[in-house]
Amino acid sequence: MQCRALDCMAMTSALPSRAALAAATPRTMSSMSSSPRALVLVAGLVVSLLSGSSHVVAADGHPDYADALGKALLFFQGQRSGQLPPDQAVTWRSNSGLSDGSAANVDLTGGYYDGGDNVKFGFPMAFTTTMLSWSVLEHGGKMKSRVGEARAAVRWATDYLLKAASQTPGTLYVGVGDPDADHRCWERPEDTDTPRTVYAVSASAPGSDVAGETAAALAAASLVFRASDREYSRRLLEKARDVMELAVRSQGKYSDYIGGNIGAYYQSYSGYKDELLWASAWLLRATKNSSYLGYIYSLGANDGVDMFSWDNKLAGARVLLSRRALVDGDSTLEPFRQQAEDFFCRILPGSPSSTTQYTPGGLMHKSGDANLQYVASASFLLATYAKYMAVAKHTFSCQGVLSVTPKSLRALAKKQVDYILGANPQGMSYMVGFGARWPQRIHHRASSMPSVATHPAHIGCQEGFQNYFYSAAANPNVHTGAVVGGPDENDAFPDDRGDYARSEPTTYTNAPLVGCLAYLAGAYKS
Repeated sequence: MQCRALDCMAMTSALPSRAALAAATPRTMSSMSSSPRALVLVAGLVVSLLSGSSHVVAADGHPDYADALGKALLFFQGQRSGQLPPDQAVTWRSNSGLSDGSAANVDLTGGYYDGGDNVKFGFPMAFTTTMLSWSVLEHGGKMKSRVGEARAAVRWATDYLLKAASQTPGTLYVGVGDPDADHRCWERPEDTDTPRTVYAVSASAPGSDVAGETAAALAAASLVFRASDREYSRRLLEKARDVMELAVRSQGKYSDYIGGNIGAYYQSYSGYKDELLWASAWLLRATKNSSYLGYIYSLGANDGVDMFSWDNKLAGARVLLSRRALVDGDSTLEPFRQQAEDFFCRILPGSPSSTTQYTPGGLMHKSGDANLQYVASASFLLATYAKYMAVAKHTFSCQGVLSVTPKSLRALAKKQVDYILGANPQGMSYMVGFGARWPQRIHHRASSMPSVATHPAHIGCQEGFQNYFYSAAANPNVHTGAVVGGPDENDAFPDDRGDYARSEPTTYTNAPLVGCLAYLAGAYKS
């Protein structure tokens, strides 16, 4: 994990080891042609081809979206923390973090590691949960047999979030682990011996951003389980209300109060008003209580945006609220429909109000740091709004110049997802295990080191760097479904373990992609 906000400041000096390591191992595709690493890549490619690991395209010429969906969901099993269940399919992972929470005399076992490290950050975990839930709610009908796996991915997160929100009255636990110490080590989650510090927000240490996102996650998930597990759904919604009350009653950014240098990793650069809007929108949908609508208007969140991420939720909230305007005919929410369409006009190619750069190969480029997270999130909104527009038989235009239809939004989403799955100048799928060619050296501790089953002995902090991080070999554990940070603005991708900005996968990249893949699997059946 690293600082990932779109407008993120330079990496803090608290991360000398990672910055130095990344700088010490620069790679470009052109420099690999005669290197030992290139031979490793070719060898890995040959093995992949011989094993027939997957297809890039289905019989109709489109990528096999259903296959990619299954892999995108499987990824979450590789990110699990805690006591793994008997049906755990990712067998190179073992139990980890079994004493999490003990530093505060609470149980905070479970949940997800956000990326390639061993810290549990509540803010991106909650956003991951919200987006997985939204994926099921909007596109679960297209997931077919995979919908159970999607619900299981949601529940692994919500079981943890319920613990984080329920054990101490008036307190929400928002992180486990010392991020600076963790990032100075290259250890398997099963071997982690750095401090498992516990972080929390409360009335005396406000965190409206992380509390708002957690409330959104719990409310959205309550809808996922409303039909299949009513009691669990009720608990989720009840706790969502409680956490929202904490977010509203004691306002502030959590990174200003909880310490632990969390601000170097996941502070909300956009502030917390967007999380309050986002949470209110989800609570409105889950409860149909009009008091949330009044609060939504009182927030006055009118900033124009051209991105959607774990940090800035404005575009997502506006699309969610537009559902009521377009599908349910609620005219009181028309301003949010207009704001949602302004967002699309800022990202559509050919729009006179576009503020979005595209690579020569056609990929949205929002950041040099983990860019595919922004691509996946925007693609989810494109696909979801296209669905709303189609139901309402609605179209709009960008400043009267570019006519926008459901088909045009779906086409852009499809192009972005196809690029991720291999339709790009590199001919590389940026989803591990999908297609014939994919990243071999992702920035991920557990993937890059032998499993506990094959190497039971403890692997120490610096031993991990020396023997595995610096290795030119492909990762021994294939983290199927992991979507990495992706190529640069020129479509180049070095496949370098030290290049965390391009080679690290994250849960909040995969979560919105799940919904988009389900939508495309339904639209382009193989």
